[in-house]
Amino acid sequence: MDVKLLITYDPAHTESSMERIEHLFKEIKAKPKFLKSKYHGIFLLDVSKPKELVKKLRAISKKNRELFGKTYRYVPIDKWVKSTVPDMQKAVKSLVPRIKKDEKWMMDIEKRYYDRLDFKELIVKLTDVVDREKIDLKKPEKIIKVEIVGKDAGISLLEPDEMLLV
Repeated sequence: MDVKLLITYDPAHTESSMERIEHLFKEIKAKPKFLKSKYHGIFLLDVSKPKELVKKLRAISKKNRELFGKTYRYVPIDKWVKSTVPDMQKAVKSLVPRIKKDEKWMMDIEKRYYDRLDFKELIVKLTDVVDREKIDLKKPEKIIKVEIVGKDAGISLLEPDEMLLV
């Protein structure tokens, strides 16, 4: 998948949400390419430098939240894998070397159209492969972000300002 950015929105407002995103991206001089999504409430975009774009969008959201309409989460995706536990564990483990031994980290999981495991089981299985000891759920320096959407999972290693929740 070429999806570099996942954006959630209110499915009752698909058209206006798409227009809002296009307007926001025009403001930051970026060209989003909307990819086909079979899931209601989720836009999948191909963009260049998604983490930098999200930082710019965060700055806009601090000034005027209203510009975002019915869009909610803007999450850069580093890689896509199948949403099986072994595939997700392998992807998470590949990110661990980018977390310094003394850095505080946390894992954030969102799951949609996925009912194989409950949230608690997923957290246990996916954090099992992370050998960093400084977990901090309030002020992490790194966030292992897992976005499960049906049979696929987007996995990212983000700094707190590289993800936007509006």
